[in-house]
Amino acid sequence: MRFAQIVMGPAGTGKSTYCSYLEKHAQVTNRAIRVVNLDPAAEKFEYEPLADVRNLIQVEDVMEDEELKLGPNGALLYCMNYLMDNLESWLLPEIGEEYDGDYIIFDCPGQIELYTHMDLMKRFVKQLEQWSFRVCGIFAIDAHFLTDGTKFIAGSLVALSTMVNLEIPHMNLLTKMDLLSKSDRKNIERFLEPDAHDLLQEEAETPWNAKFLKLSEALGKVLDDYSLVKFVPLDIRKSSNMENILLIADMVMGVSEDADVKVKDFEEPENEEESEGGRDLDREFTNYLEGLNVRD
Repeated sequence: MRFAQIVMGPAGTGKSTYCSYLEKHAQVTNRAIRVVNLDPAAEKFEYEPLADVRNLIQVEDVMEDEELKLGPNGALLYCMNYLMDNLESWLLPEIGEEYDGDYIIFDCPGQIELYTHMDLMKRFVKQLEQWSFRVCGIFAIDAHFLTDGTKFIAGSLVALSTMVNLEIPHMNLLTKMDLLSKSDRKNIERFLEPDAHDLLQEEAETPWNAKFLKLSEALGKVLDDYSLVKFVPLDIRKSSNMENILLIADMVMGVSEDADVKVKDFEEPENEEESEGGRDLDREFTNYLEGLNVRD
């Protein structure tokens, strides 16, 4: 049995950074986790890819084709369709034959329609499952994006649409927590266990809000009724936080179900602020696990 994380989300939300730090964390903890780049428009990343789609096709080359005459978005969609047509001939030889415990992270493009309403990524997931992969979806959203209730609802609906479209075990990451100030970190905690109605009531009254309040409340009710969208905070500075996130992914995919749990004592933080931040993340992780409904 092989295992895979499909790392998705809008452009600039830290998907490649997450992949890079997860790979480094795996090296430190003696786990064999490799990363595959599936973004044909990627310029650079910090990991050494097991396979790189740019060796198959690149957005720049497609845009320069005089017959196609495609812009950046159209060229990326063309590249992804081309990749889907060459999974057997290109990707499978690149990632090698099956062996138990194989764990691969797929770093995907930032074009959101690939996940929300097109079938490209769903076809990709089905192909991985045919190759004996257990798959977990990772959806990344920038913590700076969730600054108010309306933005939270917008981001949550995109995450929910992705979850419904792909139909796989799923985890939403709130990235770039390490870039927030201490006050912003405390403020954003209310979005980790959200109540859409309460968040909308906190919004300042404006002509726009007054006109579209009922629409926002209806969308918020969809989130509350589904009760599926929750966020796990990601602070790449803390190895314990990366370990917690990897643990959630392992749980939903059934990685090493029969293995004994290994416990490692971590060094005490050097300063009070780091200690408080660590406690906040541990508490947030515990709250997430309590609300996690893992099905066999």
